[in-house]
Amino acid sequence: MYPTDLKYTKEHEWVRVTGDEATVGITDFAQKQLGDVVFVELPDVGRVLTQGEVFGTIESVKAVSELFSPLAGTVLAVNGDLGTHPESVNSQPHDAWMIKIKVTDSAELANLLDAAKYDALTQ
Repeated sequence: MYPTDLKYTKEHEWVRVTGDEATVGITDFAQKQLGDVVFVELPDVGRVLTQGEVFGTIESVKAVSELFSPLAGTVLAVNGDLGTHPESVNSQPHDAWMIKIKVTDSAELANLLDAAKYDALTQ
């Protein structure tokens, strides 16, 4: 079962919203599908994203995949540790955040999946 304090996209990103700030990463399902992660490309701080927009890429020994923003907002921070330790996405997928954004429209949360619906999607 996936953490119930998170919301999920059909593209396998997770988001934790606290106030008007959202922390974004990829799910355990996604990292298992990718295999060993070797590189993560993230956006610049200050970039404005729309819901569903590609904000970066993640590269594994198997494939390169795009990362999609679960919510619209402005990038407040990127996880610089992923530049030197991209493998942390494999060992701690629900803790290894990628970006933090200032949410511009919290109503977009209604477009995301809860843990039970995401779990059903990945079965």
